[in-house]
Amino acid sequence: MRQKHSHIFLTFRPIKTNQPFDNVKNNQFEDVLIYFSKSLMGKENEDDILWDVAKNCIGQLGFVDCVIYLVDDNKEYLIQKAAYGPKNPKDKTIYNPVKIPMGQGISGYVAQTAQAEIINDASKDPRYIEDDEARLSEICVPITCEDIVYGVIDCEHPEKGFFTDHHLKMLSAFAAICGIKIRSVRTHEALMEEHDRLIKIKEEMVELKLKSLSSQLNPHFVFNSLNSIQYFITSEKKRLALEYLSMFSKLIRFYLNQLGQETVHLKDEIDMLHSYLKLQKLRYDGLFDYDISLHENSKKMEEATIPSLVVQTLFENIIESAMYNQQKGQHFNVLLKIADTTVTLKVLHQSLQTGKSANNQSGYRESILQWQDQVNLLNAVKDFKITTTITHSFDNDIQKRSISLKLPNLI
Repeated sequence: MRQKHSHIFLTFRPIKTNQPFDNVKNNQFEDVLIYFSKSLMGKENEDDILWDVAKNCIGQLGFVDCVIYLVDDNKEYLIQKAAYGPKNPKDKTIYNPVKIPMGQGISGYVAQTAQAEIINDASKDPRYIEDDEARLSEICVPITCEDIVYGVIDCEHPEKGFFTDHHLKMLSAFAAICGIKIRSVRTHEALMEEHDRLIKIKEEMVELKLKSLSSQLNPHFVFNSLNSIQYFITSEKKRLALEYLSMFSKLIRFYLNQLGQETVHLKDEIDMLHSYLKLQKLRYDGLFDYDISLHENSKKMEEATIPSLVVQTLFENIIESAMYNQQKGQHFNVLLKIADTTVTLKVLHQSLQTGKSANNQSGYRESILQWQDQVNLLNAVKDFKITTTITHSFDNDIQKRSISLKLPNLI
């Protein structure tokens, strides 16, 4: 018996899709994106970038109004920076520019949340802020890069429901490229500012060292020292002449060696201070006496390192100011205290009250580098955080002046 075979017929019908239309959109998107990217090439400042973006939103996307806002430095307001449409009657000029508090209006909300929005009917959105005239559609996207919101691109149109998801996709791509460019420009500007700052710091440090050297090797000081040596020789005081010459040459070598250094070992600075004070004591014929005390063990002193030039300049100021009236019986008590991160130098100057003022400084005293100016410059340039304290007191006929200087221990 022959079996009957049943036959099944399948009919395939083409499914209708929007593929050709989608391809057109994708091609258009790629073309516009390429045009936009090329247009931004060579733009090296924010103004040029923003105005170019606003222009292309009108020219390439067919919008009628575009305003670009940037977040201000304090992150409190959106500031209008570029526009095309009624807000821009002239090239790179915004008519009645406004600023919007962060979080207010549609633009402020988008900037605060970093989330793009399409408003199909702005008349029904309570956040809508009318600028030059009321419009019914609005699209707003944030300008971001690496989670930083730099601003927003805000476009409006008089027709309801004008903006589409395709517009959002294209505008978001524009904003992303814009954010990358802004970040690049700001990074470059920051690098240039830092470069200029470092050059300025180097120039100021060189100037500081030259001023310090000029102050310490002032012709008045050098000639007086040489005259003192000559006096000791002609007075048959050969031992004093040799001692003075030895200390003077030691100081000169120390000053010249420090010219190229930013730090100095505390031990070397104390040796220099002994030589300088001995030299000045001889020069001023014993008008003052001094002592130097160190309240730490020798190991800490060997390791301690402080900024160079500060102590030398301080004592030159102190001695030249104190010796102005040629008053006898003055005393300087120098105390050094070493901690792990700081070195404290305290100078107590005691003298008899005479009623005379030392404000009328000679030309030499006026020319020496003021130690407080030097401290301020070092703090500004090197961020050493050097602190100073100056006090005055009287005890019967004794006038006391105390200067405390806290330096960083740069071990």
